[in-house]
Amino acid sequence: MHRLWTIGALCALSLNAAGPREESFRYEVKWPSGLGLGEAQLRAARDGGKWVLEFEIDASIPGFRVLDRYRSVVDEKFCAHEFSKEFEHGPRKGKETTTFSGGKAKRVTAGGGGSSEFAVPACARDALTYLFFVREEVARGRVPASQKLYFGAGYDVRIASGVAEQVKISEAPMETDRLRVTVATVNGKLELDLFLARDEARTPALVRVPFAMGNFSMEWVR
Repeated sequence: MHRLWTIGALCALSLNAAGPREESFRYEVKWPSGLGLGEAQLRAARDGGKWVLEFEIDASIPGFRVLDRYRSVVDEKFCAHEFSKEFEHGPRKGKETTTFSGGKAKRVTAGGGGSSEFAVPACARDALTYLFFVREEVARGRVPASQKLYFGAGYDVRIASGVAEQVKISEAPMETDRLRVTVATVNGKLELDLFLARDEARTPALVRVPFAMGNFSMEWVR
């Protein structure tokens, strides 16, 4: 569940039509009941000729902590150069880094976990990079074509055209475009809804990820 939640959350956050820019967003993670479960942050900052994208989620289920950190280094075309992830799910901890170069990706797991190498497109996108790419495409009036995103393994992802919907963000109504995102997983598929504000930046305002116990959400703190 924790891996699916993370992929779902990531598939709802990205950038603006003017291309990469420095920005930061904070989100509240909520139980299906609406009670707070934790928080998440999304950041983008320039580092020389590249961009560093970061996403962190800290959510605590009673007796079980979930702390995930992700970092991507990308170019102006949203092509990934490096993607690292570090997680803490209760007693389980892990860290790995994937580098992309010349149509190949090399994945290295810390702590003696080994490494692997596999073929990828010339402009590969890890899960975090893909999010920023999606937001720019939507802002330009385009729906991204189906493609593969990399989050350790590769996952096929598809986005359906959006519909206008008003939602409550920080207790205030907001006009958004709702997109349905489908991610193919080894256990079937994960479908989630993401809501992009109709502002210039196409701010990711809300994410809803369904599970058996109900819809978990991640809401922008304005």
